[in-house]
Amino acid sequence: MTYSPLVDALLQLGEKHLRLRNKWADYAEVFGLTADHIPELIQMAIDQDLNWANSESLEVWAPVHAWRALGQLKAEAAIDPLLSVFNQMEDSDWFREEMPAVFALIGPAVLAPVKDFLANPENAFYCRWTAANILVKLGKAHPEVRQDCIVALVERLEQFSKNSREFNGMIISCLIDLQAQDTAPQIERAYAAKWVDVSICGDWIDVQRDLGLISRAEAYERRHHVDAERLRSKASKLPPASTKGFGTGTSKLQKKKAR
Repeated sequence: MTYSPLVDALLQLGEKHLRLRNKWADYAEVFGLTADHIPELIQMAIDQDLNWANSESLEVWAPVHAWRALGQLKAEAAIDPLLSVFNQMEDSDWFREEMPAVFALIGPAVLAPVKDFLANPENAFYCRWTAANILVKLGKAHPEVRQDCIVALVERLEQFSKNSREFNGMIISCLIDLQAQDTAPQIERAYAAKWVDVSICGDWIDVQRDLGLISRAEAYERRHHVDAERLRSKASKLPPASTKGFGTGTSKLQKKKAR
């Protein structure tokens, strides 16, 4: 595709302005991009030939610049096109890391389509995780929709028995990021059913601590209490000590002495 000069310039930027991931260039001020460039930026952002170009080339970085520019321009028109390539971009670390910030910049309009994407089990696991992280970032950046983001996540957790353990763990980690204390009952039910991957955000005690429901000291005490209970439970299931074997019974010598 042929781009206008200002958009075409992104093809030659390379990684130079991307090294500091938390400090983005101002694409409107530095590169002169405006809302008029949004259609071209969308095409560049989702161009799979560019996204999977030679890793040593300059143009492979052009979509990343386009993503950031679209976010800064609050390009609501980019929401559906970007979501349409999520599954194709599952193996791109940059894509998964950049999308939450990009979508949060676009604003609350992303909530409904991202919620729908997260709810669709046919979408790739890590892409759904990216969608969940978008809700986290959106909720933090836009307090007015924070509760809506939490609800979207909890709706998935309420279906925990239909999800994988990994998916439930991912949703819980996002609820922790949002400090959604009111969701503790739903989280506890998933843990009680033993249907959460504890490698993602720990066990129920860890989650209570991370949500601020109990202190670190309380978590420590509960952990030791639970561990002690487990040891006692295991001990109670051990077979009784045998009365036969080495050092038991009466030896022949003892029998002779007894006579």
